[in-house]
Amino acid sequence: MTTTRGRIAIRLAVIFGLLTSAGAASAQTPDRVSVTGGRIVGERQDGVRVFRGVPYAAAPVGPLRWRDPRPAPRWTGERPATRFAPACLQTGTSMPGEPPSPSAEDCLYLNVWAPIADGSPKPVIVWFPGGGLANGSTSIPLYDGAALARRGAVVVTVAYRLGALGFLAHPALSAESPDHASGNYGLMDQVAALEWVKANAAAFGGDPARVTIAGQSAGATSVSILMASPRAKGLFQRAIGQSGGLFEPTALAPQYQLARAEADGAALMTRLGATTLDEMRALPADRLLAGAGGVTHPVIEPRLLPEAPFEVFRAGRHSDVPLLVGYNAEEARSLTDVAEVTAANFNEKLAARWGRLPPPLPAPYAFTTDDQARTARLDFERDLRFGWDIRTWAMLQAEHGRSPVYLYRFERRPPWLAGSVRADWGASHFADLWYMFDHLDPADGNWTATDRVLADRMAEAWVAFAAIGDPNGRGGAWAPFTLADPKAMRLGETPAMGDLPEEPNFRAFDAVYDSLRGPR
Repeated sequence: MTTTRGRIAIRLAVIFGLLTSAGAASAQTPDRVSVTGGRIVGERQDGVRVFRGVPYAAAPVGPLRWRDPRPAPRWTGERPATRFAPACLQTGTSMPGEPPSPSAEDCLYLNVWAPIADGSPKPVIVWFPGGGLANGSTSIPLYDGAALARRGAVVVTVAYRLGALGFLAHPALSAESPDHASGNYGLMDQVAALEWVKANAAAFGGDPARVTIAGQSAGATSVSILMASPRAKGLFQRAIGQSGGLFEPTALAPQYQLARAEADGAALMTRLGATTLDEMRALPADRLLAGAGGVTHPVIEPRLLPEAPFEVFRAGRHSDVPLLVGYNAEEARSLTDVAEVTAANFNEKLAARWGRLPPPLPAPYAFTTDDQARTARLDFERDLRFGWDIRTWAMLQAEHGRSPVYLYRFERRPPWLAGSVRADWGASHFADLWYMFDHLDPADGNWTATDRVLADRMAEAWVAFAAIGDPNGRGGAWAPFTLADPKAMRLGETPAMGDLPEEPNFRAFDAVYDSLRGPR
């Protein structure tokens, strides 16, 4: 005989079962959207609309290898958009310990995470992954945009051509171009993706008039180039750069000039035993990547980047939009092995890595002991590769732009799991990504309440910035960076505005770089 309490329990169990079934069904509910090219079918997961593997350009294969991206061909019927497309062909991985992603030359796809539509257009964040323009994938879990989408942003992650497939310059390629230019195909992919976003953002509930370009490392370098590029003007209204940028004098990187890049491309063709572009386009793609050498960098050329970004910003010809930039306090710990550096061999090891440097550059990094020498080397690498570019980017915007710029210094040392590849990283390159994407997975670290609060604040600030051009969302305390008050938001245990500890080091770089550029 069933008691009243038993009947209630059964009824609750039935109701709970129905709710659970409905929740499971909703997690797999198809979501249909019409975009340029045709209709796609994504899905709803945990209150977010997700579309993976959406083509934004034609496959850059065969005769389209080393050509500017073409529109994706239309398709009939409904195209599934529930799986990531292969990453662009690459060597290595973008992050130590990251498993390689499946890759292919047919790779110009993007992914979208969007809030459930409520009738109000949402800001759009377009994310370009890092990886030194040689590797990187949109499918790694860290770039999942669901947490930012739940805060009210449409998040788009974009794959673009890498290595020699994305950046080869060659006299014959320039000759067949109406702009007499070659190289930068990966950056042209990014422009094509932004054009696609402008045309299709509204289909996902996004606002095409509030697009933020964002990236970390080489993704941030891409953002600095897009801000300087006439081809990208009008395609975005905000910009975020994390630990990357391209502002050094071109005298330090002559290979960025078109003529030198073309010569390097011709040398690659010779090494590969090809004599014509048709032969190069017929080569297996993996042979191109394996023999590319240093053909993995932007090129200053007429169609996308006619001038170095520093000169464009200094002349005020850049896209003058609100800017959020920053670097990490211990950038180099995840990238540079200093185990063999000592006080006695510091200069020798530095020269082996960077060649002969002007003495004023390493001068601020004083040391006496071996431990101090290792710290000095890490600090130098941080400033040379990331810190100086970010601070200079902020200064150029503050001096030559009208839109505000916000600067941060990420200082939190994540509680990485002992024994993992990240155990000794500290506040290194990559560390900020776990926080701004709000991905504090227990598989990665022993996260505390302090970490979760910081992740919440950073994710909220990034979405607020995308929405209004100001990171001050719920009770923020960010102040714009200005030449009169050059302070940064120091993102540590207790975020607060403060001075940059590296400013004396940066001034040494300023003096050397200004001497290489010549008078204004």
